[in-house]
Amino acid sequence: WAGEYDRDLNEVFVIEAEVAQSVASQLGAKLSAYETTAMQERPTKDLVAYDLYVHAAPLIEESLYYGLSSETNLFKAVELLNQAIARDPTFLLAYCQLARAHDGIYWNALDHTPGRLELAKSAVNSALQLNADSGEAHFAYALHFYYGYLDYDRARKELAIALRTMPNNARIFELSGYIDRRQARWNDALRNLERAAELDPRNDDILFGTGFTYLCARDYEPAREIANRGLALPTKNNYAQLLPVWIDFHEQADTGPWHAVLEKILAENPASARDLTRGRFFVGLYERDPVAAEGALATLDYPVMNARGIGAVKFSPAYARGLVARMKGDAAGAHTAFSVARAQQEEAVRTAPDDASKLCFLGLIDASLGRKEEALREGRRAIELLPSTKDALNGTEVLYFYAVICAWTGERDQAIQQLEILAKLPAGVSYGEIRLDPFWDPLRGDPRFERIVASLAPITAKKNATR
Repeated sequence: WAGEYDRDLNEVFVIEAEVAQSVASQLGAKLSAYETTAMQERPTKDLVAYDLYVHAAPLIEESLYYGLSSETNLFKAVELLNQAIARDPTFLLAYCQLARAHDGIYWNALDHTPGRLELAKSAVNSALQLNADSGEAHFAYALHFYYGYLDYDRARKELAIALRTMPNNARIFELSGYIDRRQARWNDALRNLERAAELDPRNDDILFGTGFTYLCARDYEPAREIANRGLALPTKNNYAQLLPVWIDFHEQADTGPWHAVLEKILAENPASARDLTRGRFFVGLYERDPVAAEGALATLDYPVMNARGIGAVKFSPAYARGLVARMKGDAAGAHTAFSVARAQQEEAVRTAPDDASKLCFLGLIDASLGRKEEALREGRRAIELLPSTKDALNGTEVLYFYAVICAWTGERDQAIQQLEILAKLPAGVSYGEIRLDPFWDPLRGDPRFERIVASLAPITAKKNATR
């Protein structure tokens, strides 16, 4: 929606209203009375408060969409939004974003306590007290039930209320799609996400979420189409550039494009190395290049990194160093690193005993250390805490790493049994993972394992295998 505006800074809200009306007109959207009025209203009379709000928003987006610097971004966003509210206690949108930041802190297990959820609820209540009919406030309440409790029914009720006043709000359909996805209603999820992308076709976050959902469903053709639309945006971020090559990895078991794009981004923007650490590490792991993986870890300056990039299991730097040492054949170094990781993760589980992802990771560490009984017990308990029927993303990832635990502890039959399930589940194991991930090395050569690999192979690979 390109355009030039030459106005005084104090007219920023007038410009925003004009842009919104122009976009709605181009999309042919029929605005509700609430939406028409909302476009004309100033969210705050304090430009400094608004500036604080504007600076907080991308910190929250980066954290919740891409897991970037969550341990600092979300707390910084809370600080900025509290300052905005102190300047204007009637700033409803700031309360909504504040609730989202607090919920994000809870969701990312940075402060997984009832007190954090109370802070989020308090912010939502403040917004509702300002305007009980506000669609934005009810949307914030839906996010609270989603992030804080995985309470899908109450989240949907709040979304239905928000939709009455904001029928053209892409975020409502986006969140509906994410709820559908966690409930394994994949067709509904994709329909809602496609609708969100229609309403906001230049939103790179929504395009990424839609393409990522197609990727999880192993529906790679539409995933590529969505990814290409994201690449065409002038505002494309690093993740828009990476999504197409992730598709190559998962569908084709090809790390070459992923490797090349990482190098390209680093060459063009060396400052982005911090945000690319996870990708560079795993490419090194999948390519069996311990030097590259170790080099990537040298740029890791945050406490955890996403394991698969699909669910909530996160690896610590110590654990990652153990994987590199093991790849190098350094058994003593691997044991030392895994032992450090175990001490850290024991404490994390002690403070959050019902966090399935954290418990699952502890089981993975114990499997790495040869502590078979503890590892299997922790893995089973993690599945009980978060089955895939409760959360089709995080629960399926817990099942994925339970299968790894079984493979590493010599429970081959159990590992194969779990993999057979994962090969059929969306967000389960992909062809790229099962072909290239060292986690599955203990099973290679087993005919049952190789049949699962073949079942996930793309059609071209299957044809070549039969020649």
